[in-house]
Amino acid sequence: MSKNEDLFDITTLLMTLFSSLEIIRDENKIELIYDVEPTVPKKLKGNSEALLHLLTQVLTFVLQNTENKEIVLSISSPEDFLYEEIVTFTVEETGINETKRVSFITTRLKESLDPLKAEIETNDPVSSDIIISMPLKVDDIGNRRYYRLPDISMLGKKVLLICEQKKVARSIEKMFQYFLYEVDVGLEVYKKNGSNLSRYDMVVISADLATEKLEALIMRIQQKHTLKYVIVENANFNVSEVHHPKVRTAYLIKPAMQESIYELIIDLFRGDVEERTIRSSLVETIIDMRKYINYEKLLQEEKYVLKAKKELDIQQVTQQNTITPLPTVLDTEIGLKNTKTVGMKYRIKLKEFLNSFEHSDIFFRDLVNEKSIWKTKEFLIDIEREARFIGALRLVSVVEQASQLFVYDKMDDLPLYVNKYHIELGKLVNEINKYIKENS
Repeated sequence: MSKNEDLFDITTLLMTLFSSLEIIRDENKIELIYDVEPTVPKKLKGNSEALLHLLTQVLTFVLQNTENKEIVLSISSPEDFLYEEIVTFTVEETGINETKRVSFITTRLKESLDPLKAEIETNDPVSSDIIISMPLKVDDIGNRRYYRLPDISMLGKKVLLICEQKKVARSIEKMFQYFLYEVDVGLEVYKKNGSNLSRYDMVVISADLATEKLEALIMRIQQKHTLKYVIVENANFNVSEVHHPKVRTAYLIKPAMQESIYELIIDLFRGDVEERTIRSSLVETIIDMRKYINYEKLLQEEKYVLKAKKELDIQQVTQQNTITPLPTVLDTEIGLKNTKTVGMKYRIKLKEFLNSFEHSDIFFRDLVNEKSIWKTKEFLIDIEREARFIGALRLVSVVEQASQLFVYDKMDDLPLYVNKYHIELGKLVNEINKYIKENS
């Protein structure tokens, strides 16, 4: 099997990535969270070495430049993964401004994207996501990341989740919900549902919020009720160094992934299944959890999140006020004025443009792939002149940016504009056809 077609486990790759970023994560006190959709196959075929290098580059850049304390890497793929499909890796809400992101992508990522045939997707300028899509193959069509618990009684449990990090909590909640679990996140929801600790099959709490007082409470409840107690710990946590002779405790080690939750559930409820233990729904244990957890730590984190959200809102409003509005796809007023000056009907000119340039994105791509520098330059000059004449301002903008690469001797970046050109040409063709139809 060639280097570009090796078989790899996506979970193993992500864990390797997590470990490689340990120093920078710890230095900047940033939580890296994975959100892998169940549609992504467990085993994939592709250049795993190049993929790991690319993700390491991107996340290192984000961890060095973000002000956020939680960064989510989400991975998604089509529902029907037949043989080769596009897999999308998204670093969500980086909080890094567009100029810095674009500069990093254009100057640092080209050599890492090419071996994977990967592309950076364009998105809303206000969004700070970094979205990378690439084709990957599956070796075995039946090899899905679907998890089936060994007994139906393990499904549909109730969980109280208390975690000061909101995105970590959201990620864990989503993974429990995969198994039809009802998850109450935070003290507000707990209080709303009656503050009855006996309502739950499981209490999951961040290590920073757990206290000896809470463990004493859990121990008392466990004597009468099959309550599972789970502490969410960091990756460098050593279970063997902790002793809980009285409190039956399980650990969920970050980064939590669907496999982790699956194994946790089996481990926690295997004994109950064998003994056919049924939890009593008649017991009530009304407890004010604020008195038992590290509530001050939780309040500090919530204040930080509110402050960060306020600053982000101000930043986004500022960006929205300073971003130059995108030009019109087809400014018919300009086109009508230009065709009138040469005694020509605008509708006829638009038809001529379609005849000459409707499939010019393919021509542009081929020129770039062939590295035909002068032909590419001539093409850009021609298309800019014709597009400007009919009022295709968005396409003109893309062509102008591509033409600047010749000025600064950065022709290697031309492939970045092939997809941009394809997208804008498609929008323009739709607008032209719409205008011709309405004015026939």
